[in-house]
Amino acid sequence: MWINVGELKISVDKSEGVKRPTTPPSMLMYYVYILKINSKFYIGYTEDLQRKFKQHKSEGKTELVYYEAYLLKKSATTREKKLKHYGSAWRALRKRITA
Repeated sequence: MWINVGELKISVDKSEGVKRPTTPPSMLMYYVYILKINSKFYIGYTEDLQRKFKQHKSEGKTELVYYEAYLLKKSATTREKKLKHYGSAWRALRKRITA
């Protein structure tokens, strides 16, 4: 299924109960994601959200609880650092995703 987000056209694959955004080959996206692995949260960023999810799945019960998509790698890495190193950013987001 293709959806329009502003000027972007994004395909969302809903198989296996996990929404995984995919993009046309000409558009590379970067994702900041939060996984819940064995009741602990893990924050990271990647170019391939589906691949990362599969990698972490081997570590135990894994659930993708949140992600944000960015066009620029710098934007994704900056957001990841804010979530990891600034408590207020993580606390605010954690309230939203655990409510």
